Amino acid sequence: MPAMSEPVIDMLADEWKAISELCRPLTDAQWDLPTDLPGWSVKDNVAHMIGTERMLAGDPAPPVPEDALAHIRNDIGKFNEAWITPRRALPGPEVIAEFDTVTSSRLETLRAMSTEDFDKLGFTPEGEAPYRRFMEIRVFDCWMHEQDIRRAIDQPGGWDRAAATQSIDHLRSGLGYAVGKRGGAPDGSSVVIDVTGPIPRQLAVVVDGRAAVVDDIPTDPTVRLTLDTETYMALMGGRWTGPDARAQGKVTIAGDTALGEQLVDHLAFTI
Repeated sequence: MPAMSEPVIDMLADEWKAISELCRPLTDAQWDLPTDLPGWSVKDNVAHMIGTERMLAGDPAPPVPEDALAHIRNDIGKFNEAWITPRRALPGPEVIAEFDTVTSSRLETLRAMSTEDFDKLGFTPEGEAPYRRFMEIRVFDCWMHEQDIRRAIDQPGGWDRAAATQSIDHLRSGLGYAVGKRGGAPDGSSVVIDVTGPIPRQLAVVVDGRAAVVDDIPTDPTVRLTLDTETYMALMGGRWTGPDARAQGKVTIAGDTALGEQLVDHLAFTI
């Protein structure tokens, strides 16, 4: 039977609609505005989402540009650029029209899939997992790019939708890695992160041999970080750097200040 009850389908439909409504009125100048992602304009963000959905639909990838641009850091970057480069010369309205066409087709495909299809194990950016998990990652990725666009055009919003809640909770799984592996929190330490703003969260990581997210919040952590939802997402998503966020007063550190600064500077979890 078709998986009409899969919540992730509705989240994707809502997210893609929000992106379309946000981008359709943009001026030529707004389409070309730079975003927090190095080398990517507003238009490039939309082109990237088009490319990913075309790839998932089975469309062959265009040739990868031979000359790697300065902002390309790895093979994933080269793959993304293959879809983005052909669309850079296109007018914005043509790009968002293609986005609408591709996402509409993808929704038809998803709604025709069965629950068993969504349960099936396969490739995801996080390793082998059910197809459902891959689509949850797509919700996160698209919502993050919506926020990239919103910051570029100075139109904040999008915090009251299911995709926003799903996205902040999606990053919980990577917090242990960010604190322990990237941030270098020592054995025996504990970190509490108080996220304020539109989607408040209180998160805790304890290092006991390895860093892990815990449900029981330590009352006297080694480090306590306080930051708003946007800052948390931008740091974890690799959009902002820790030194910049600290210099702008976007993060409050209590406890071991040196370790706190080190953690903030290495919070980036996504590629």
